[in-house]
Amino acid sequence: MAPDSPAARLDQLLGAVRAGFPLAPAAHPAGYRCSCDRVGCPAPAQHPVSFAWQTQATTDPEQLARWLSRDPQANFITATGRAHDVLDVPAEAGVLALARLTELGVGGPVAAVGADRYLFFTATRGTPIDEDEWWPSALDSTPDTMSEHPGLRWHCRGSYTLLPPAALPDGSEVRWLRGPEQPLPDPLRVLDVLTDACTEVGAVAEEQWLIG
Repeated sequence: MAPDSPAARLDQLLGAVRAGFPLAPAAHPAGYRCSCDRVGCPAPAQHPVSFAWQTQATTDPEQLARWLSRDPQANFITATGRAHDVLDVPAEAGVLALARLTELGVGGPVAAVGADRYLFFTATRGTPIDEDEWWPSALDSTPDTMSEHPGLRWHCRGSYTLLPPAALPDGSEVRWLRGPEQPLPDPLRVLDVLTDACTEVGAVAEEQWLIG
């Protein structure tokens, strides 16, 4: 089975579904542009197709197969804050952090977004009883703001990230470095390591990390 074949893509996406990651269809590259045809799209091939992505997001394998049969080139996003959160850092910091987490015996799924970003999938804080502790995040649901937050981003309730395998307009891809079958680690433990790595490479956001 070729690694980029439709069957191989479906198999990878089903692995995420089996891990409980809710998926929804996203735009894909159309040449060097985004399939959404929006002039000046701020996040080409990295955003959901529908504004109703939070309602669409599902772990139903039959629905996933229907979406892929309708648009075999579709990328997919995963809605965060339900089954998992995602800590999203510049690749330079991600390389350092991944090595340190491995040394510490901290596992968990990790993906690379081209050569630019690393995505660390963690357990979710979900919906705390105390609403003052609820951290809403709309980072990627308003992709126009992504460039404003170059450091560490925390994707929780109300946000999303691309899910491997996904193609990007520059010819790069979103790929797993450690797959979704890995148990999800505690987010605060991963956050400590990522914050230190971001500080070392000078990639700290204004508030050190952005939660929403």
